[in-house]
Amino acid sequence: MSNAQPLPPMPLPSNRSCKASDSAEPPRSKLAWRLCLFPAALVLTMMTADGVGYKEHAKAAEHVTVFDDLTGSLTPPLYIPQPEAERAIIVDMADSPLDPSADPWCQRYGGNSSCIAPARLPCWPRWFASATGLVMTRSLPSGSTSTGPGGLTVSTRSADASWPGGVDLRVGRWFGEEQRQAIELIYWGVYNIGSTAPQQTGSASGALTRSDLVNDVEINWLYSLGDRPEFHADNRRVNWMWLAGFRFFQLEDDLAVIAFPGDIDFDVTTNNNLFGGQLGGRFDWSFAPRFRFAVVPKFLLAGNAISNLATSSTGGTSTADVRSTLGVFSWLGSVDTSLAWDVTDRWSLWIGYRVVGVGNIAQADEQWPATIPASAASLQGVTAGSDSIIHGGFAGFESRY
Repeated sequence: MSNAQPLPPMPLPSNRSCKASDSAEPPRSKLAWRLCLFPAALVLTMMTADGVGYKEHAKAAEHVTVFDDLTGSLTPPLYIPQPEAERAIIVDMADSPLDPSADPWCQRYGGNSSCIAPARLPCWPRWFASATGLVMTRSLPSGSTSTGPGGLTVSTRSADASWPGGVDLRVGRWFGEEQRQAIELIYWGVYNIGSTAPQQTGSASGALTRSDLVNDVEINWLYSLGDRPEFHADNRRVNWMWLAGFRFFQLEDDLAVIAFPGDIDFDVTTNNNLFGGQLGGRFDWSFAPRFRFAVVPKFLLAGNAISNLATSSTGGTSTADVRSTLGVFSWLGSVDTSLAWDVTDRWSLWIGYRVVGVGNIAQADEQWPATIPASAASLQGVTAGSDSIIHGGFAGFESRY
């Protein structure tokens, strides 16, 4: 609660005095009740009691909460930021049949304390959830070349990275009276990044297939230096939030070739599992009513548990099955840039672009042998030290409740 003190007693009309006599029909609209309260607002602007001047009473009048006799509900109070020392007025609802604690609007937006207290405290939805569609690809290493049966030349670079779809899901909740802190849980993933490329050298032939996937899980704590930007509560056009949390990031890279003659099937799967604490922030710029430009940078210094599985078979008979592991430190940096349209206080739409850079990782191209089929001894170990950039567009929506 703010340090605002109630105004000294003043000749405000009671709720009963705003009604017509018992023999007359009571007012049935919000306009009638606001007309009844108008003399009270006028009195406030005229008084200078207890050292509170004209401007202070004029501002206090903006905090009057109106009871609508027709609908039996409170008209939500405006959220008007004011200094801690500034005073506010609360209209006495003692004679009203309305119980603020039971009012659906108050219950949904934070309880009766936010609805009948001085209007500094926001009555905003605390929970938020979003769903976003992704279309992303990634950069590839320089590639490796090997010699297969019958002199077949196989180049890992020939299998390009495609632009498949993915999903981004988020849920969270704001805490505190001023709703400056929040916890959010995020998952996003992109699947089957790759393609199939035919391989041909003379009479020898084959097909090389690439199939990569990305998974990301985060739990973050947010701290906003100002009001939540999606509500455009005041004239503040920019806002910054700090972000800190835990992040798990997986990049799995798979290369497989089927070669003839010999009916040889060779596969390499390299899996990077990054995990650790991350820091970041969020910048919002309200450049027009209901429109925001947002930038979300994040940085992760992580442990990376790498595994590599190489298998080979000839004519359906396994000739090699080698699993290797390696632990290294890796890094990850990501930036989301988006344009958001806050359609209402409960719904937002957005579109943007995401760039994720990850370094000191292992990729299947680097584990590819010089000859196929390869001996089990030549498939031992993991080579790390490369990097990749995962990037693409997104579009989605957020709901607040």
